[in-house]
Amino acid sequence: MMIKVLLVDDDSIVRQGLMSILEAAEDIHVVSQLSDGTKVVEATRALQPDVVLMDIRMPHMDGLAATSALSSAMSEPPKVVVLTTFGQDEYVRLALQAGAAGFLLKDCEPEELIQAVRVAYAGDAMLSPAITRHLIATYTALPQITDAQQRALRTLSQRESEVLKGIAQGLSNAAIASSLNMSEPTVKTHVSHIFVKLDVTNRVQAALIAYTARLGNPSDSEPTQE
Repeated sequence: MMIKVLLVDDDSIVRQGLMSILEAAEDIHVVSQLSDGTKVVEATRALQPDVVLMDIRMPHMDGLAATSALSSAMSEPPKVVVLTTFGQDEYVRLALQAGAAGFLLKDCEPEELIQAVRVAYAGDAMLSPAITRHLIATYTALPQITDAQQRALRTLSQRESEVLKGIAQGLSNAAIASSLNMSEPTVKTHVSHIFVKLDVTNRVQAALIAYTARLGNPSDSEPTQE
């Protein structure tokens, strides 16, 4: 199946460059381009994209508002991958909280961009290793997690807590299964339970809670996707 992608960026040159890269992949098709977020919901309903590549800073409606609008307006919104630059860690954090599936630097390699679309389409999160390290440093510097997050973490079983530590370290399901001596389907089941208990929709959001709670040591592992 072709993965349908909607590009949202106020820079026409950036959009053309992204489109050229994505259209070179045999399984990806760019269905449309937008210069800001004002028509994202309308275009999504009309074109049914699987993935939205969303810039953060745009006129009229930025990527944060557009991502939130998609999450609010649609029961099953497309996966949103945020495009960002260094120095926007706070924007990235807010975008992830709004429901974005992951984020990439605009100067990432073409192969990384294509992989991000494929991974998001599959339902997982693509993290740019370089900017993830900045985000991890921000979260591990926080003094404590919220009371609600603490209560949610206490509902996790021992195995679920161990799996969450693996997620915090950037491990794939296969790697977590190997390290904990369990099957990959069992790990996937634990991950699903973790999402429900922590009230998150993807691995990135779960990892952010884990970073804040200092579960695992994410600096010891290179962030990956599963």
